[in-house]
Amino acid sequence: MTELPADFRAFHQLYRGPYIHWAELYLASRADAEEAVDQTFEELYLGWTDVLQHENPNAYAWVVVKHRTIDYARARGRRPALIDTAAFETAALRNAVDKIGELEQGLHIYAAIRALPERQHDTVVLRYCLGYTVRETADILGVTEAGVRSTTRYARRRLLQILNNSVEGEDLR
Repeated sequence: MTELPADFRAFHQLYRGPYIHWAELYLASRADAEEAVDQTFEELYLGWTDVLQHENPNAYAWVVVKHRTIDYARARGRRPALIDTAAFETAALRNAVDKIGELEQGLHIYAAIRALPERQHDTVVLRYCLGYTVRETADILGVTEAGVRSTTRYARRRLLQILNNSVEGEDLR
């Protein structure tokens, strides 16, 4: 068996955990998430020389893991589970006095997150659903910390617009 390149091993060690964390949120299964992420790393390894030629290998790998997770869910006849499970897993819901009210609010929030543009969606999920810091989110996405802060700011504004429109009776887009 061929020894894996040191840079690939380091990349795998740094990002397998966050990628599984992301995929598990969408696939609602640790085993499925591990399989999807391991398939992602196999794909990345097979094209590792090309991956390193990209201007930003982290950003490229992020796109690959997202697409692999979506493909994995579709191949099993499932839609991504974020909207179905995330609201049920919040600490606020576990400790809420009005569990139905909290659940309803959580479902509106997750529907609003789903309606965000892709970069804003990814940033919000990593920062607020999965709890990564600005620095960690920037590293995972392959962007600058300033980019994460700016994207977060725009995403929060957009979420407020979506949620305000939802309260006024408009559909979440």
